[in-house]
Amino acid sequence: MKKHTIPLVLAIISSILIYGDEKEKTTPAPRKEDPLQPTAEIQKALDPEEVLEILMAGNEKYVEGVLRNVDIGARRDRAVEGQFPKAYILSCVDSRVPVEKVFNLSIGDIFVGRVAGNIETTEQLGSMEFASAVSGVKIVMVLGHDACGAVKGACDKVKLGNLTALLNQIQPAVDQVEGHAGDRSSNNAKFVDDVIKQNVLTTVSDIRKRSPVLLKLEKDRKIKIVGGVYSLATGKVTLLD
Repeated sequence: MKKHTIPLVLAIISSILIYGDEKEKTTPAPRKEDPLQPTAEIQKALDPEEVLEILMAGNEKYVEGVLRNVDIGARRDRAVEGQFPKAYILSCVDSRVPVEKVFNLSIGDIFVGRVAGNIETTEQLGSMEFASAVSGVKIVMVLGHDACGAVKGACDKVKLGNLTALLNQIQPAVDQVEGHAGDRSSNNAKFVDDVIKQNVLTTVSDIRKRSPVLLKLEKDRKIKIVGGVYSLATGKVTLLD
């Protein structure tokens, strides 16, 4: 292809991508009703155990590679009227953990709070309280994942600007894991895995300790606070006791 024809070809491709091929244009299909569209009625009718079942069933489909076919436009339009989510997921910021997809969910289904190491910062606690006491979610889940870089940094006692203060909040989980006398660093994959699980459990415990609001809601059986770990390799979420 001659050099002077390249800009012309790129211009044509860009035009098709932006405006579409006029010959292929058709009347958009009418938007379908989504039976799982979050509504106040659906949210109110669900209890915490049922919401947890929905999350885990969705994760099973995600693991199988079967994702729900949702009319995003319809979801977006309906969401303008209000939100009625089912759960709050506190996840790590890791880009390999696409939280809504992990549970086979879409717009309006869940709140997602993200912070490296999935720790319960004051801001996250306030957000959980809003989600639970005001917006009606039934599940608060702390979702860790394997090979977590923040946990590895805490294991190695990394010091780096503001990250230092964040990793210090994971340190209690590091200290609570026993054994591994030979190597308690990120080089020991088993040690890291144990700390990841302990960090989730510690965060769940700290949520109850630091938020009387959430603790009371859980005691009244209006919400359930749970922890889980996501596998990067399989996509499976395993709940922790």
